[in-house]
Amino acid sequence: MTERTTGVAHPGTTPGTETAQAPSPAPASRRRGGRGRPPGGSARRDRRPGSGPPFLAKLRRDWQLLLMTLPAIGLLAVFHYTPTLGNIIAFQEYNPWDGVLGSPWVGLAQFERLFTDPRFWSAVGNTLLIAAVQLVFFFPIPIALAILLDSVMTPRLRLVLQSIVYMPHFFSWVLVVTLFQQILGGAGLFSQMLRQNGYAPLEIMSNPDAFLFVVTSQMVWKDAGWGTIIFLAALAAVNQNLYESAAVDGAGRWRRMWHITLPGLRPVIILLLILKLGDILNVGFEQFYLQRDAFGANVSEVLDTFIYHQTLVTGNFSAGAVAGLVKGVVGLVLILVANKLAHKMGENGIYRRS
Repeated sequence: MTERTTGVAHPGTTPGTETAQAPSPAPASRRRGGRGRPPGGSARRDRRPGSGPPFLAKLRRDWQLLLMTLPAIGLLAVFHYTPTLGNIIAFQEYNPWDGVLGSPWVGLAQFERLFTDPRFWSAVGNTLLIAAVQLVFFFPIPIALAILLDSVMTPRLRLVLQSIVYMPHFFSWVLVVTLFQQILGGAGLFSQMLRQNGYAPLEIMSNPDAFLFVVTSQMVWKDAGWGTIIFLAALAAVNQNLYESAAVDGAGRWRRMWHITLPGLRPVIILLLILKLGDILNVGFEQFYLQRDAFGANVSEVLDTFIYHQTLVTGNFSAGAVAGLVKGVVGLVLILVANKLAHKMGENGIYRRS
């Protein structure tokens, strides 16, 4: 029986004496992907937008998740997106008796009237001043408090401290303002103690010069503890081996905080800072409305209370809609600018284009 030989002759062999050769190694693309795709070919095309499953296939695959989101989508549609259609009255001389369809159109006259109103600019100035003070003196406090709580070694003691600092968040602003009035007011606890010792009583709760101090103190006492939740969650995600390695290398408590804790909190801090800047014109309503008469409208009138008085007190709904629309547009621009700055700093921000 003749032996069948295949293959190609190697250099140095004579024709007719070829031996069977081993299979040549698979191409690199076959070894990597298992389909023999040429590098840079269809693999790149698979990453193009729209090359994934079709839309109907995604619906069939994720219909349970989409069904779970329907209640949240319904709440957003009913209470957030649908009311935005009412901003159309900002371009009308709106009269509730005539309705949207019967009210005359005035174009940008309401905007011109608002921008020439000195009370509006006074409210804007008070709002920005209060927001700046709270950003400087309130925003860092939850970060420092979270670091202090995280350093407590006993779990039981940490739980007790967290419960104590979380509790004021659930108090209403009526209760918080009343509590401060009973302690710092003219007939409060401190004033009575001063009178008993022959000193003049305190006038903090009615002194316009102390307004920023009072509202910032109320905000810190009420919400500083609640603000630590996100930072404590971020601290729980920091690798503990980093602290052990730094301690072995001789790093003290301050160096570990500066080089490990704060860098671990940096993405969360930037994210919350972006949201805070976008919400800078929303300093609150109840807190300032309750103390407006005590301190005076010159220092306590903010945009939310201005809109309230323009709409529900004076009945000028169009002016209130214009002020709310301006506030929303400015907040959107601030969020976009702050998010862009976060990208420049190497952070993801609240969103990033893929």
